[in-house]
Amino acid sequence: MAGEKQQPTFIEEPKIPTDDKTPACPEPNPPDVDRTWPELVGLTADEAAKKIKEEKPGIKILVVPPDFPNKMFDFNRVILYVDCEGKVEHVPRIG
Repeated sequence: MAGEKQQPTFIEEPKIPTDDKTPACPEPNPPDVDRTWPELVGLTADEAAKKIKEEKPGIKILVVPPDFPNKMFDFNRVILYVDCEGKVEHVPRIG
């Protein structure tokens, strides 16, 4: 609806580890940290999420409005910034 703030939503709820084997810090330089998907701009969030998950199973997908502030980098997440029609507006990238 016009004027209403969109809330971020996960395509699939992330799994929070409950054991002591979880590393305290992520790898310093994961090999695909610069991975982007420019070809997904203009697709719906569901279409984009499906293509990302085909390539990177288990990654978290967060769907947010284009003005959503991202203050934390996460090597296991891709943020999909979508417009009011639910289409990807910015190039999705890991982080």
